[in-house]
Amino acid sequence: MLHKTRGIVFKTTDYSESSVVVQIFTEKFGLQSYIINGAKKPKAKISRNMLQPLHLVDMVVYHKSNGNVQRISELKNSPTLQTIPYDVIKSCIAIFLNEVLYKAVKQQTPDENIFDFIFNAIELLDHKTRGLANFHLLFLVQLTRYLGFYPHGKVAAEADYFDMKDGVFSNYKPDSLSYLSPPHTKNLYTLLKSNFGNIDDVKLSNDERRYLINKLLEYYAMHIEGFGNIRSHEVLEEVLG
Repeated sequence: MLHKTRGIVFKTTDYSESSVVVQIFTEKFGLQSYIINGAKKPKAKISRNMLQPLHLVDMVVYHKSNGNVQRISELKNSPTLQTIPYDVIKSCIAIFLNEVLYKAVKQQTPDENIFDFIFNAIELLDHKTRGLANFHLLFLVQLTRYLGFYPHGKVAAEADYFDMKDGVFSNYKPDSLSYLSPPHTKNLYTLLKSNFGNIDDVKLSNDERRYLINKLLEYYAMHIEGFGNIRSHEVLEEVLG
């Protein structure tokens, strides 16, 4: 049976001399693997170039509820990314976000809320001209809302500490060894109160940004089984300077 669905490309892997298997986070079915025969051929109907990380797609797919690998009838980039593939900073941000998403988003069931968040964020990144330095930080913070470990606490605005183990702000130093202390607690709270429209107003030094991204990745690893290490943020930090 054929189904129409939007999708976000997560990872493409060579399958044979001319074919690939692509993992796509779909609006209708969650994360699915699709085999595309002939994708590496020069005149392929669905080419490997259309399947770059975080490319947005419209698809017509065959779907079997008990199938491990599905098949695609039609695929087109929609909308076609205008700047991310050609802008060094944006492409590095996209590579980093893609690595995080590949390790964090694994559900094979539909979740329109997280799909819409990711899809809209990629579109915003493609159109954005300012405030790029903190885009990935805000994305990570907001993504936790959909993954189930969004930072919270009644004293968040005045808190000196953020307990990473329990995900709460506190006025007292946590017993846990994993926590944020001033000024990083305030920086995290500032991000929580921000959105992609006013991210330009968030002012962080390079050192503060590097510290916070490492702590956020540590926070993810604590709350997502098998999350492991992320490497691409090191390249991103170099590009952001």
